[in-house]
Amino acid sequence: MTSIFQILMLLLNIVYFIVIAHVIMSWLINFQVLNLRQPLVAQIWDGLNRLLEPIYSRVRRVVPPMGGLDLAPLIVLIGVAVARIILVNNAAAFY
Repeated sequence: MTSIFQILMLLLNIVYFIVIAHVIMSWLINFQVLNLRQPLVAQIWDGLNRLLEPIYSRVRRVVPPMGGLDLAPLIVLIGVAVARIILVNNAAAFY
């Protein structure tokens, strides 16, 4: 059961870092540090969007629009943190 716990924690860590990378990359694109006309940047951006858009779209259905401010990544990060806390606090059940 320890391996299941570790796999779940690993998956949550991966999701966390992918969301952070997506947020940072969106800032760099908006501040014109990165250019989407570069093929590598465009491919990475498209890949991140394809990975995260199914998650973000579910969150956006629940959260009201905030006037151009997208809170979906923040809510996903909070959800990942909550899932980590729940897993760690119930780790005794895995052992």
